[in-house]
Amino acid sequence: MTQMSDDRDRLTFRDDPGASRSVWVAAALVVVIVAWMGSGIVFPATEESAAAPVAGPAPVAVTVETVVPEPVTLFFQAEGQALPDRDTAIRAEGSGDVAEVLVTRGAFVEGGAVIARLSARRAEADLNRAREELARAQREFDNATELLERGVGTVDRVAEAQAVLAAAAAAATAAEEAIEALDITAPFAGRLETLSLDAGEFVQAGAEVGRVVDNRPLTVAIQVPQQQLRRIRDGQVATVRFITGEEVEGRVTFVGTSANPETRTFLAEIEVPNEDGAIPAGISAEVRIPTGTREAHFIQPSTVSLSPEGQLGVKTVDEADRVVFHPIEIVRAEIAGVYVVGLPQTARVITIGQGYVRDGDPVRALPASPDTGATAGDAGGDR
Repeated sequence: MTQMSDDRDRLTFRDDPGASRSVWVAAALVVVIVAWMGSGIVFPATEESAAAPVAGPAPVAVTVETVVPEPVTLFFQAEGQALPDRDTAIRAEGSGDVAEVLVTRGAFVEGGAVIARLSARRAEADLNRAREELARAQREFDNATELLERGVGTVDRVAEAQAVLAAAAAAATAAEEAIEALDITAPFAGRLETLSLDAGEFVQAGAEVGRVVDNRPLTVAIQVPQQQLRRIRDGQVATVRFITGEEVEGRVTFVGTSANPETRTFLAEIEVPNEDGAIPAGISAEVRIPTGTREAHFIQPSTVSLSPEGQLGVKTVDEADRVVFHPIEIVRAEIAGVYVVGLPQTARVITIGQGYVRDGDPVRALPASPDTGATAGDAGGDR
């Protein structure tokens, strides 16, 4: 027993050198991994290891055309209607049966020409009766005056006879005028546009029996917007083109001073010569009135665009080859293009590719030519 106890007391344990080496290896690996993961912070990248910057897109190629201002005549244009110089209804001044009609509808009549005559039978009877009454009243007045001169008459009797005489004279005058009113005449020279008379029918005094129109000269009426009113004045020369193809020169003869309450426009009239009456009244006409000159740039309508705010303008390229949007005002329109104001004195207008660039974008400006036009269009499309 004693021997066994001594053996236990002498039993000792020592660490395995291989086991402690494994611990140190594991610890070293942890340190290496942590150091590798944090190397981006602890050890910043050098110029050689830094990634190269990404290159931006190349400027868009656009075609430009250099334009300069030129003096241009400004016009006010409006649609109007040709009106006759005079247009009047013909009315019968007397009553009676139509005895004869001397002209036909559509005929040209001179002023004062007889168009038709009414029957004179009733008017002549009235005139004879009025003349008899006038003669009787005259005799009564003469007798009353003679008696007063003899001293056997009275002043009241003379005054009464004088009043009867005046009434009879007025009736006789009216009967004579009724005879003259039997002739229905044209008030002025013109074309007999309508005529509603037939022989034998009865016409009442004051009834409308026809209409005469004088279109020599013509008057073209237009409406002027209130913004343009100051540009139109009396005496201005105007070119009038009728829908029938005739083009004549007229002159402004009237400019209204009171606006139409519904349209806020002002009436203006242009007198147009029409000596032969060939241009009919009532047809449509286009009026152009020169209103002055102004310096403006001539550009193609395709170069006009809208800003994001909806403002009309043109895109140009400045000296730094950057896009600049210029608001414009169209002062005159032609078939080949438009004249505008608002551009710089010398402007490089983008003619191809303006739809692919915005205000401030850098561009590669190419002069306008058949070869560069396709290049600019292709470059804009790739973008």
